[in-house]
Amino acid sequence: MAQVQYFGTGRRKNSTARVIMTPGSGKITFNGKDITEYLNFDNLHLIVRQPLAVTDTVDSYDIRVNVHGGGFAGQAGAARHGIARALLQVDPDFRSALKAAGLLTRDPRMKERMKPGFKKARKSPQFSKR
Repeated sequence: MAQVQYFGTGRRKNSTARVIMTPGSGKITFNGKDITEYLNFDNLHLIVRQPLAVTDTVDSYDIRVNVHGGGFAGQAGAARHGIARALLQVDPDFRSALKAAGLLTRDPRMKERMKPGFKKARKSPQFSKR
């Protein structure tokens, strides 16, 4: 018998996370590694678990996250977005709680592109009058 799976895709900055949720004991894995092994900071663990805490489903689902691009903070934010979207497939009634917490909105902030003649996006070369 096939086990029920719920899918969600999350994005933040340059990170993309594909989330697969299955009913289980609350184990979270990132790219085949445990969350404590992959993300070394406790505040990032809280960010990833935030949608589960809002919906009171912390120990109800095993979560596998395949994430690439960006840094640790962007990847944690992408995983949070993906988990929130997967929870909508579990129960559409979670929508109001997740939306009130701001977990369904994709964070639009991106790195600003580099402009020609500048050292970085806004940093210009040193000016000399003579």
